[in-house]
Amino acid sequence: MTKPFAAGLVLAVAVLAAQAQISPVGLWKTVDDDTGKEESLVRFSASGGVYTGKIEKLLDPAKQDAKCDPCSDERKDQPVLGMTIVRNVKQNAGDAALWDGGEILDPNNGKTYKVRIKPVDGGQKLEVRGYIGAPLLGRTQTWLRVE
Repeated sequence: MTKPFAAGLVLAVAVLAAQAQISPVGLWKTVDDDTGKEESLVRFSASGGVYTGKIEKLLDPAKQDAKCDPCSDERKDQPVLGMTIVRNVKQNAGDAALWDGGEILDPNNGKTYKVRIKPVDGGQKLEVRGYIGAPLLGRTQTWLRVE
């Protein structure tokens, strides 16, 4: 019984280690939760434990020159392409599978929301939830890993 137990323990540790390494860092294809339309490519990066997401490519050729006219901060009237839309996100201290504490900008309406990010499906998908107040009051998009 010792060998099966040891093998099971090694497998469990390997699974936990793999899960711990899953993070939002990388390139993600955004998908509108209402229409199912692929909209952009957002690159998540981390510096000093703080994660940001920047629009690297707009997938609609008609929107290549879009500006964030409705934005009310320093991003107002700035090009959407190259814009940082996710800021100040950190890994949740109580749940290592979540990243939160920051904000996400919807460049279509200029509004910012609190954000919670969770890699799912072995890190191949990213659940991005924007909300006001509590996470219960918001909407979730599922983004797809590109790299």
